[in-house]
Formats: sequence, C-alpha cells, structure tokens
Amino acid sequence: MYHTLSTPCQAVYEIKKSEFLAFAHPICQKDEIMFHVEHLRNSHPNARHHCTAYILGDPKNTTHAGFDDDGEPNGTAGRPILNVLQHKAIGNVLIVVVRYFGGIKLGAGGLTRAYATATQMVVDNMTLVPFVPKSVVKVATTFAHEAQIRYLTEQVGGEILGVDYACHVVMSVQMDDEKMDEFAGNLGVFGKILTTSTS
Repeated sequence: MYHTLSTPCQAVYEIKKSEFLAFAHPICQKDEIMFHVEHLRNSHPNARHHCTAYILGDPKNTTHAGFDDDGEPNGTAGRPILNVLQHKAIGNVLIVVVRYFGGIKLGAGGLTRAYATATQMVVDNMTLVPFVPKSVVKVATTFAHEAQIRYLTEQVGGEILGVDYACHVVMSVQMDDEKMDEFAGNLGVFGKILTTSTS
C-alpha cells in the first residue's frame, strides 16, 4: 500500500523574481500526463519552462517513473521534483512546475533547490489518501452456489462488478489484493477462479 493525492492542488514559490508554480495531479495512466502538461502550456503560454515528474503506481517501483527538464539545464528540474515524490513515497501522481523567468539567473544549484522547494510546497498542500491495489477475478460457479459466492465476496469487502448467466454463472469480483488468498481459500466447492487481473 502507498499514498496518493485525493484532489489536484498547487503552490507558488518565488525567488529572485522567478516564479515557480507547482501543480499536482492524481493520475492512473501515462496518457494523462500529456493532457495535464498541454493544459498548463495553454494556461501559461508566457512561462519559460513546464518541468515535470511523475510516478505511476507504487513509488518503490521506479520503472513507472519519469521526468522532463523542459529546457532547463540537465538534472536541475525534473530530477529534483521526482526526488521529492520518491522521498515522500507518493504514487499515481504528476507534478508540473511552471517557471516564469525573472531575469536573474539562479545557477544550477539554485535551480535544483527552487524546483525541489516548489515541489515540497505543493506536497505539503496535498490531501493524501491510501491507495490499496485491487484485483479482479472471474469466478465460475453454478446457479445454486451464486448466493454463496456473493456472501464470500462480502466477507472480504469485495464488490461484484458483473455477472454473466449462460450454461453456468461467471462473476467478476473485485477486492483488495491482500484479501485474494482468503477469498480463494474459502471458495472451495462453490466455484473456481478462471482469471485474475490487477486494477
């Protein structure tokens, strides 16, 4: 389990006449990143840079993380933003820091600190909620045992997403990953799991 933000939020950091506007968005898929970045480019067309970092899924798994310096010196923008997210262990999140250049150069160290500070400020404004990975299982059962499967699903705090009635009953059941073994163990003669996928 890890944390993600419940709603978008923002923060502003100003140093030496440069303004750093930090925007945080909850995301679940990679294509949402470009949507938010394009929206901010259109909202802030006069800004010099739109630097980003994101983590999709578990923040401990860096294979689904990335960043973009958007023209700032290499490693001074996207990487510091990502470092703050990883340090705070926040997943399914995108941060975009929009920079308005104030005419005074900050230097590489100053830029790195400014982007990290703006990110820290927006993180401090976040309302974080636990993100619990879920699995969806397809369970084949008989008409006679359908009520039992519904009961077992309820016992693990799961949810019936759909039921197909053909020659037998196929139910799509969603539950927290950690409840999967308990559910499968209780299933017994009432049904069998056909497929499992994570959501």
